[in-house]
Formats: sequence, structure tokens, C-alpha cells
Amino acid sequence: MSEETRSGIRAISGETFSLEDAVGGWRGAIESVAPGLLFVVVFVASGQRLTPALIAAAACAVLAVIIRLIQRSPLTQAFSGVLGVGIGVIWAWRTGEASDYFAWGLLVNVGYLAAFLVSIVIGWPLVGLVLGLFRPEGPLNEGGSWAGAVAWRTDRVLRRRFAIASWVWVGMFAARLLVQAPLYWADQVGWLGTAKLVMGVPLTALVLWLSWILVRGTTAARPTPAPTRQDP
Repeated sequence: MSEETRSGIRAISGETFSLEDAVGGWRGAIESVAPGLLFVVVFVASGQRLTPALIAAAACAVLAVIIRLIQRSPLTQAFSGVLGVGIGVIWAWRTGEASDYFAWGLLVNVGYLAAFLVSIVIGWPLVGLVLGLFRPEGPLNEGGSWAGAVAWRTDRVLRRRFAIASWVWVGMFAARLLVQAPLYWADQVGWLGTAKLVMGVPLTALVLWLSWILVRGTTAARPTPAPTRQDP
């Protein structure tokens, strides 16, 4: 896999770090931010009317997919955005509560927080598991295997580095919940939307960069031990 195609947590497996690639390119970042931003702007501008805000957010997400289809661009990120927006729109429409547009995002953060935390506790930090896929011994490389992907567990230093990097992700998801959950329960839609935007792509980019600093070089091939000289 080339450096240019690494995005999200895969970006920390490279020898160099590209902020643009890490967030899925500036286009991907805009597609991620735009529906939520439009939802809040339309909701406030329309006098807190829910329907126009939901229509605006859904239309924005669908438009991103249509444009990619026309341009024959990769659809993975756009489709994932449509899925998240769609769940938020349906949830808020059924309950009639604007804050429920953000409920799915909060649950996703709970899920990721639990996954990263459990992985650290049981000694299989998720950052290590993901990076193991990109190691020369990993299954994504020719001749690699799943056993090679987790060979790092025999190295105490690597386990520690991957655990520390995973704690950084735990911190991000915990911070989001600590800030956004109270705003959700208080039905502060404007502030909730603002917090979600600030703690979305910008915070994720920062965490990706910190993770790369912590684990860079760990996907390099293991040196082959020198043969032991034996006396005749």
C-alpha cells in the first residue's frame, strides 16, 4: 500500500506523516464536517426548526456521494458519511429532538472508547493490532501472515509503545464524551454541534500525529539475527 493511500489510523504506519492523507484529504475532511455544520447553521437560522436542518444535512451528504459517482472517485468515505448522517437524521426525525441528530456519534465514541480500553487491559492494544497488518510479516504483505501481524507481542518495548498510543485514543474518545454528553442531555444543540466539529477532524488529526510520533518505525522489518559462530 502506497503512502498516498493511507488515511485514518493507517496513516500512522508510514515512515512519514501526511496530515492531509491522515484526514482522508481535504475533500474528505470537508465532506465529514459539512453535514453537521449545515445542520447547526440551518437549525439556528430557521428559528430552531428541525425539518429544514435535517433536510439540509441529508442533502449535503447525498450530494457528496453523487459528485463522487459522477467523477468516479472512491466512495468509501462518502458512503460512511451518508450512513452516519442517515442514522442521525432518522433518529432525530423519529424523536423530534434536534439533539438526537448527534446521538449516534456519541454511541460510536462509547464503542470505540470501550474497544480501545479493553484492548489495553487484556494486553492486545488496538494500535498494535492495526499496525501489525502493515508490518512486513503481516497479512497485507506478500508472504506475511496473521501470526506475523501479532509477533510484536513478544517485544516488551513495542507492546508498551502500542499501549501508550492506544491510551491517546482512549483520551480522545473520553474527552469527546465528557464535553459532548452533558450538552446532549442539556439539549444545547448549537454548542453540541460546535463541540462535535471542533473535536472531530481537528482533534482526530492531532491524535493521529501523536500516535505516529509514538509508533513510527515499528512497521520496519525485523533485523535478521547474525548466525552464531560455532567452534569446530
